[in-house]
Amino acid sequence: MSGTVITFYSYKGGVGRSFTLANTAVLLARWGYRVLAIDWDLEAPGLHLYFRPHLSQMPDSGVVDLAYDFIRKVEAPEPHTVRVDVEGGVLDLMAAGKVVGNKLDASYTYRMQQIDWSDLYEQGFAAFLEDRRDEWTAKYDFVLIDSRTGVSDIAGICTAQLPDRLVVVFTANEQNLNEVVDIAHLADMARDRLPYDRPRHQVMPVLSRLDNRMEYQRAEEWQQKCVGVVAPLFGNWLVKGVTPEQMVRHLTVPYISYWSFGELLPVMDERPPSPDQISFALETVAAVIAHQFDRTDLLADNRDAYVAGARSRRRQFDWDLLVSSPRTLWRTGTELITELRLLGLTADRSVSGDPEFLDQTGDPAEHLCLVVDGELSRWQLTEAERFVRRTLRPDGAQRQMFCLLTRGTDRERLPGFLRNLRHLEFDPASRPVRVARELHDLIRATPAPETEPDLEALRGAEAALRELPELLPYAGRFALIDETVLGMTSALDDGDMDLLRDRSADLLLLSKSHRDGAGIEVPARLRAEVGDLLTRIDRRINALTN
Repeated sequence: MSGTVITFYSYKGGVGRSFTLANTAVLLARWGYRVLAIDWDLEAPGLHLYFRPHLSQMPDSGVVDLAYDFIRKVEAPEPHTVRVDVEGGVLDLMAAGKVVGNKLDASYTYRMQQIDWSDLYEQGFAAFLEDRRDEWTAKYDFVLIDSRTGVSDIAGICTAQLPDRLVVVFTANEQNLNEVVDIAHLADMARDRLPYDRPRHQVMPVLSRLDNRMEYQRAEEWQQKCVGVVAPLFGNWLVKGVTPEQMVRHLTVPYISYWSFGELLPVMDERPPSPDQISFALETVAAVIAHQFDRTDLLADNRDAYVAGARSRRRQFDWDLLVSSPRTLWRTGTELITELRLLGLTADRSVSGDPEFLDQTGDPAEHLCLVVDGELSRWQLTEAERFVRRTLRPDGAQRQMFCLLTRGTDRERLPGFLRNLRHLEFDPASRPVRVARELHDLIRATPAPETEPDLEALRGAEAALRELPELLPYAGRFALIDETVLGMTSALDDGDMDLLRDRSADLLLLSKSHRDGAGIEVPARLRAEVGDLLTRIDRRINALTN
């Protein structure tokens, strides 16, 4: 499913648009969504300042550089993004340009002013931008664009071509109210002239910086006035029976003087927020986005349930389970992964001791299995502690960690937070078929179907053969794989299912490719051998199941 592009727009500056976007991005990422935040307010950029304390590095390029990629006819533009360190999901930032210290670098203003956006469109920039949009929506669940204010070429890009939806941020004054509805209408008219098939905008109005603490009566009067103006914007997405007044009250971000100084992220500090805190309103805005502007009847009835539902609708994990095993039990880990896959679980190895894995911001798997031989390695301990921290958050309640212990391992030697977990024992000398079934039953909460031993071995061999990648790290591995495939063929000829299991596990281990995707292409001859063996195994499986 492709991601959603949402532009945050305001007719006037100083209404809290960037503040609302930045905090919304953090919330969505923390709830497990993959988020890209783009600073397209090129004449007054500043989105990077909100994320600065949490950036993996300062941006060395951005939106302006993307435009110059088109001018230079770069065939494969760089992503121009940096990672923002937010627990739970993925949050990337595309700044306006290169940042030095707190500011855009000295050449930024000149380079930005040299861009003639109308000329770029005449040269085909629209198609270039569509390709980038396709890349973003394939990689991220939500792309949040911080648009320039007013009416301009840049604002047109952000409000007409790129977004699926608009969030219009405004304050309670005539300057904002006079234009807030007209801007959405103009964006629709501009979209109608584009050669892209996109529906009319869905527009969420967000009333920002309303001081309803000190000036309650005046705030109430202005809020009612705002309802009357923005009510038409709800026409194509509000559930019947929910009034614009109800929605405006939910989508009002209050003025809190403490958060008006500097570029701050209150959602990082107010966890969980109380109804009188600014993060409470920001959570509601993020939840409407996460729900794709849907289920507003639930929001009207029960705001807390609506937000909880947004958290639970987090992205799917890449894997059901990661298996973390020490080097001494590498083969056992491989065999366990094979058995789990045969039972219908998606599983992969967690390479304990790999700093690149431990430094990942996102979580690739929902559950974690620690294979322990005697005592937990320090790398496994780091990984377990990291998993527990993320599981304790409200959106991690269903995640589980398991300990698979070799017989004789003293449970009392485990760290305290692991002693009370469900422990499963196994014999390293035997294939971990039984514990794989136990893990399946604990994760799925239903017993795994019984399978004939021969059929399990054949399906394991089939899975291992299909796991063979297109590229391998070095040519010397081809000989080892060739020998293993021949061993699997001989085992199949002799009807030795135990040997077929062992050779299948060997093949899975040998098929591990480099993380960066580099390597040497598997020879056609070896591919043909694998194909022939797969055909034979498929026939045998069909004979057993039909």
